[in-house]
Amino acid sequence: MKVFLDTSAFAKRYVAEQGSDQVLAVCQQADSLVVSVICLPELISTLSRLVREKKLASAAYRKLKGDMIADLADVDICQITREVLVSVVSLLELHPLRAMDGLHVACALACAPDAFVSADHRQLPAARKAGLSVIDVS
Repeated sequence: MKVFLDTSAFAKRYVAEQGSDQVLAVCQQADSLVVSVICLPELISTLSRLVREKKLASAAYRKLKGDMIADLADVDICQITREVLVSVVSLLELHPLRAMDGLHVACALACAPDAFVSADHRQLPAARKAGLSVIDVS
């Protein structure tokens, strides 16, 4: 089974929160995992903000960052292509999505996964309407 994880789902592999067990179970069942090229920058942005706000220790940040980068070696990364750009424009015109959320859906459409995994309540309906089989891990 080919599984696409958006950033909200991929983060649950490293931060124990509601939906983390479900994400880990889906990842165990997957033959291949795919993320968008924007996944790591989004995660680093969020974790760096938490460090600045003193909600995450620098040592914990470094460990999480190292774990994520190591795991990405075994994950397929969907790039932003012309096809993805055309798709994201259409998605943004049709659905109340933020640009990065639209990019996740467009990347998923480009790589045709068996499941699109997300905890984002704006993204999930758009992905479903676009024809993706979704797994809500919120």
